[in-house]
Amino acid sequence: MTTPTDRLTPDELRTLFLFEALDDRQLDWLAEHGRVEQRAAGTVVYAEGEPATCFFVLLRGAVALSRRVHGDEVEVTRTGQRGVYGGATQAYLDDEAEQVYRNTLRAVDEAEFFVLPAESFAHAVRSWFPMAMHLLEGLFIGMRNAQTIVGERERLLALGSLSAGLTHELNNPAAAAVRATSVLRDRVAGMRHKLAMIADGRLDGRALHTLVELQEEAVARVAAAPQLSAMAAADAEDALADWLAEQRIGAGWDLAPTLVAGGLDEEWLARVRAAVGAADLEAAVRWLTYTVETELLMREIGDAVTRISGLVGAAKQYSQLDRAPYQVVDVHDLLDATLVMFKGKLPAGVRLVKEYDRGLPPVPAYAAELNQVWTNLIDNALGAMGEKGTLTLRTGRDGDLLAVEIADTGPGIPPDVRPRIFEPFFTTKPVGSGTGLGLDISYRIVVHKHHGDIRVESTPGATTFRVLLPLTAAPAAGPEPVP
Repeated sequence: MTTPTDRLTPDELRTLFLFEALDDRQLDWLAEHGRVEQRAAGTVVYAEGEPATCFFVLLRGAVALSRRVHGDEVEVTRTGQRGVYGGATQAYLDDEAEQVYRNTLRAVDEAEFFVLPAESFAHAVRSWFPMAMHLLEGLFIGMRNAQTIVGERERLLALGSLSAGLTHELNNPAAAAVRATSVLRDRVAGMRHKLAMIADGRLDGRALHTLVELQEEAVARVAAAPQLSAMAAADAEDALADWLAEQRIGAGWDLAPTLVAGGLDEEWLARVRAAVGAADLEAAVRWLTYTVETELLMREIGDAVTRISGLVGAAKQYSQLDRAPYQVVDVHDLLDATLVMFKGKLPAGVRLVKEYDRGLPPVPAYAAELNQVWTNLIDNALGAMGEKGTLTLRTGRDGDLLAVEIADTGPGIPPDVRPRIFEPFFTTKPVGSGTGLGLDISYRIVVHKHHGDIRVESTPGATTFRVLLPLTAAPAAGPEPVP
């Protein structure tokens, strides 16, 4: 409970170290605009996140200062020193900074404060210390602008790195499709030539009709051809090459791999010989081989195009460029899209483990920004492990929250470093290798924009970042922008 009492005199104000250098006129002004208030032991003087309306100076008693850290209330300091202050300490910045209390102050014992309204504190600082005011304002704005610029740089660097990996992934199927198309063109031309040789009058209509039926059957066999082991395929090719040699078909060893890949064997080719006769068997076999190869090439092109389409779809899912910023999403789709973007960066020695709870409901979220969080956490995990380790992505439910865990088997985060990892510009990477904003940006996306939490547990060989997101709660109007 707040109990207004009397006011301090200028001489009493001068005994406080914060005001000891002020002149009589300034002390008179403070005495007129300030007041003395008392708080009972155990009461909250002001709470973190509430509008900052007053500036407090401790006159007597003891107080404890605390902050919320990853959902927990952590006491920062406890003191009974007369003259310590807190509250609306940034009121002089007006609209340049969000005017809320940055921490929570509690009265440990019955306490007494000199209280100055925020607008009065702002007026005093701006009027009495113009040079200091300009310096402080410049430092604040400069730091904020630098953080914005470096944050954009961090995102661009991450995007460039992921784009390079995506380009590599796209290049492989694209090159395969181009190669297969070029070969297909030659094979179709060869198939036309062989068909002309077969149909130059040496085969009657009935035999030609039967051969065309066998061609259709060969196409169907290609679609249903089993995937043979290397040893089984080699044995089948040897047997078929021997049969072709017995039929006096030249370079049978060159035809056998394609025929075997298409699911054709000696028994089936014997039916071809019965249909066209020994004299036209080689032309018929070569024509059918072209048929099988064109089907295999078209299947290869289809697989490559499907792969390209999948990569483009994953890139769209990752960027969310064609979707509303705030939407209901399945976090597993976002995680998988991010992993696709990372495929080119995953070292061969890193094993990927996905432990998804597919029963989790979709959540309301800023999807593109959550993808940035996954990108930062996965990139840090890969950087910690180097060329070997296990990257684990796990989802589950934690009460009314959805939990996403990203774990690595790297060396861990030293205990003396752990309290600072979410600080802006703090990094353990070598100079030039990191901006120190990845985790700070991730923290603000999760905590400020989604009203969730992000926590870390780390021991040598096991580091886990745990992101908690509300299952149903929508963000408040006008969420804090994340640079």
